[in-house]
Amino acid sequence: MNKKRVLWYASIVVLIMGSSTIVGCSSQFAESMRKFTYPPGFKYTEPAELRSDMAKLAQQMLLLDEVLINPYEKTQDGAEGQRQQVLQVLQNMGRTASTLIEGETGGNHPFIQEHMQDFVAKVDQARTAASLQEPNYYYAGKVSGGCTNCHKVNR
Repeated sequence: MNKKRVLWYASIVVLIMGSSTIVGCSSQFAESMRKFTYPPGFKYTEPAELRSDMAKLAQQMLLLDEVLINPYEKTQDGAEGQRQQVLQVLQNMGRTASTLIEGETGGNHPFIQEHMQDFVAKVDQARTAASLQEPNYYYAGKVSGGCTNCHKVNR
């Protein structure tokens, strides 16, 4: 009789914990709880929103790598075409990275807020070097390495 009572109480506890977990994970409940758990003015960013901006950066990074690795194959204008492509990609990357800093997207990601400003500065430096009379793509290569190093360290 005592074992049955303990088993019954244990099953009730498991049922309550399971129900609480399911309710706690629902987006509506979680959204209402954020009003109490985060300070006023704090913007919670859904992971999907952050991933979409990071995916844009990754796509631009792949384009940059492709232009730098195969400089004259993809362009009809030779070196000038390569420079224009590099500048366009760097401009797109800077714009996307700036939205992560200035916008509300990085609000709940302190690591992004802390390190994205450095990344934007590297992109600007690469864009300046690529726009010179004789373009220098060294810094553009460092931009690509910066993403790789950051994600390798912080995974």
